[in-house]
Amino acid sequence: MRIKSPRRGFTLIELLVVIAIIAVLIALLLPAVQSAREAARRIQCTNNLKQIGLAMHNYHDSNNCFPWCGLTILNPTATSTVQWSPHARFLPYIEQKNLYDSVNFSFVWSDPQNSTVTATKVASFLCPSDPRQDIPTPGWAPTSYRGSQGNSLVYGYNDSDPTGVNKTMPAPNGIFFSSMLVRIASITDGTSNTGAFSEHCIGDFDNNVVTELGDTFWPQTYPATPDEAVSQCNAIDIKNLSYQRVSAVGGPWTQYYHSVSTYSHTGRPNARSCMFPPLRIMTNANSVHPGGVNLCMADGSVRFIKSTVNVEAWRAIGSRNGGEVISADSL
Repeated sequence: MRIKSPRRGFTLIELLVVIAIIAVLIALLLPAVQSAREAARRIQCTNNLKQIGLAMHNYHDSNNCFPWCGLTILNPTATSTVQWSPHARFLPYIEQKNLYDSVNFSFVWSDPQNSTVTATKVASFLCPSDPRQDIPTPGWAPTSYRGSQGNSLVYGYNDSDPTGVNKTMPAPNGIFFSSMLVRIASITDGTSNTGAFSEHCIGDFDNNVVTELGDTFWPQTYPATPDEAVSQCNAIDIKNLSYQRVSAVGGPWTQYYHSVSTYSHTGRPNARSCMFPPLRIMTNANSVHPGGVNLCMADGSVRFIKSTVNVEAWRAIGSRNGGEVISADSL
């Protein structure tokens, strides 16, 4: 007679050990997968900024200046302020000629004639790492990238400062500022030493929700220097909704506005942003990339700048004509 040998199976303890080993392996693998995905997203973000940098220079070649944010070039004698973002100006140079042809620059971005353009998402304007890429408000397509206003606090100056609140403040020294034309010859610090475009997280579009890097806060103070602005902005409790000011950050990309299409080199990257009305603002570059932001220089190259960058070096990069000497060790 054949004697059947007993079937051997897994005991409960063995099964639990195998499950535990698999869980440990997944826990070890998941951060590596996430890191690889973020690295790929950051590369795409870098490529977007390189495309913007190339578009800026192609625009300069055609117009002898960088894209400006003042009165429409098509109607330079207009008396009303018809301002558009620099993004709208260089659309033809990022393969968006059809979209550019749909823009009526003689009217504001919010005019019904421009509703289709304002609602159109442009892939090159969106960082793939930003979690809020869906249109935040119906008809408002967002952007993750902004033009540099320099390291000054002023949001209005000369013609754009009718009451003269900033007449004693340093002049704006970036590349994209209201009614200011900047040419390569104006960048006396050198295009490789001057920031042009960087990142900013898209806001949550809800003043009842606090998103530190997405919102623009209001300390209800009036600083006179960048250091004062940083200190007063950091001093507030952002959980207190009375300090909440602008949550509709990053949209629409057609609008020239400090919380949409421009940023400043006032505080370090990934610091919170604050506004100090009338006509003073500190909108800092930020991103969801771990440890820093991508920065497109005025020569079209792109660097990754750490959040721990020396603040004076960061401000020097924001200036186009300050004569500062920037060492590689400070970046």
